[in-house]
Amino acid sequence: MLTFNRFLFARQLFNRPQAFTVVNKHLATTCSTPPEVTDSHPLKGIKILDLTRIVAGPYCTMILADMGADVYKIERPYAGGDESRKWGPPFLENSKDATYFLASNRNKKSVCIDLKKGKEIIYDLARNCDVLVENYVPGKLDELQLGYDQLKKIAPHLIYCSLTGYGSKGPYAKRPGYDVIAASMGGLLHITGERQGPPSKVGVAVTDIATGLYAHGAILAALLHRQRTGHGQKIDVNLFSTQVSMLINVASNYLNAGLDAQRWGTAHSSIVPYQSFKTKDGYLTLGTGSDKQFQELCELLNINHLAEDPKFKTNKDRVKNRQEIVELLENIFSQKTSKQWMDLLAVGSFPVGPVNSIREVFEDEHIKAIDLVKTLPHSTDGEVKVVGPPVEFSESKNDARTAPPICGQHTDEVLREVLKYSDEQIGELRNKRIIE
Repeated sequence: MLTFNRFLFARQLFNRPQAFTVVNKHLATTCSTPPEVTDSHPLKGIKILDLTRIVAGPYCTMILADMGADVYKIERPYAGGDESRKWGPPFLENSKDATYFLASNRNKKSVCIDLKKGKEIIYDLARNCDVLVENYVPGKLDELQLGYDQLKKIAPHLIYCSLTGYGSKGPYAKRPGYDVIAASMGGLLHITGERQGPPSKVGVAVTDIATGLYAHGAILAALLHRQRTGHGQKIDVNLFSTQVSMLINVASNYLNAGLDAQRWGTAHSSIVPYQSFKTKDGYLTLGTGSDKQFQELCELLNINHLAEDPKFKTNKDRVKNRQEIVELLENIFSQKTSKQWMDLLAVGSFPVGPVNSIREVFEDEHIKAIDLVKTLPHSTDGEVKVVGPPVEFSESKNDARTAPPICGQHTDEVLREVLKYSDEQIGELRNKRIIE
């Protein structure tokens, strides 16, 4: 069996710089050449066979792609590909892809293969790849002879990562998984929302995102394990377990003290003040994590007497008398605008910030200064914007290089360049509607 280093070297032999071409309806059009993956990318030479769609799986593989891995996104031919391409409006004008799809699919190559009729192509890709990532309901890929037990015989070096709703065992294993359902069953909705209000979902799919993050970390660990042992393995990551793990202190409070949780709005169950306050023109969020920071807040608000009041002197006192101190602060913060308060409180050591609209987020001077938003050339729509990687390395690259692909954009390229299929083979597969 190939060791990881030898296997990586074998993969790198296939890395040849080439002009960036776009295949739209299988007609090639040359575009500007995107930045290449270099030796500074930590995952250069690693190849990912990506059988995921929607959010959690694609987010995982996008992180790996940002670090230089070659990600082959397998999509359904003649059916529009990844379902999130249709999750709109809004849509891109020419490709008609939903902008939702753009959020988790940069730096990838789209290859349209019918999994039922094209399993031999998947086998060939598995032999050439280091990692397979999938998010089908447990058992579905086994039916197609693409499960871990089948593929480990064909490609024993392969790291096979499954992202599911509830894992591969247990009474819920066969259920489909969606972010809001996992958030419901995993307690997140129970603790989210106003104190006297109904449960509320978070504004983005945080359970999906956290699951993708867990998966990407597990894949990197498995690659290190393979480097030492030469063995591939299966990784199981699921939304439900991820969500329960995200309960952190709420879980610990229940498990160790029998304390159930409740909804607190933007407030904190154990720290006061630590929440949003309405201002003259919006909302401002602040937190005083220590008695010293509370004293500092009182000084800046010119209410020094409250810092010495026995009802508010310690955090324990403030938690006990939460309603009274919060009402006092609410009255104060309603008298000025958010900007006025930010100017006044900026000198404090405690954290404070306005509740920004999405427009205000992307107009924020700090977001602009760190160049977090990237503009990428798109094969049919000119250019698109994405939020780039939030992690920076001092010695390595982690970047947004290519726009999310249109469906099937790289089918011919991958079959020809990676699998060495001839034009005749590719044509025959297309005639049989196995690929698009």
